[in-house]
Amino acid sequence: MKLEFLFTPTSDLKASLALYRDALGFTEVWREGDATVALSLPGTDVQLMLDANDPDAPCGPLFVVDSVERFHAARPDNLVAIEEPSEIPGGFLATYQDPGGAMLYVMDQSAD
Repeated sequence: MKLEFLFTPTSDLKASLALYRDALGFTEVWREGDATVALSLPGTDVQLMLDANDPDAPCGPLFVVDSVERFHAARPDNLVAIEEPSEIPGGFLATYQDPGGAMLYVMDQSAD
């Protein structure tokens, strides 16, 4: 399990990019369509993923695993599945809530 992204939903991708890329100097790494942009964070391999697909989604860490299905089957009992594993471009994604109420996302790139 590796922390890959800090998932950050936004209702205004243009304004978010103006802040993080233009004002704070983060480097744009990749885009997926017109709604998702990843930016490198200085001093770390973790990227900030700005996403306008669901601006009301909770912010949280996004971990990459070899298989979301295996992770899901073996997850700790106190990690509540909010969204069961579902297909995304290149793999699968599941959303969980930790015992304190924070969201976390787990994805794989098994279809790449």
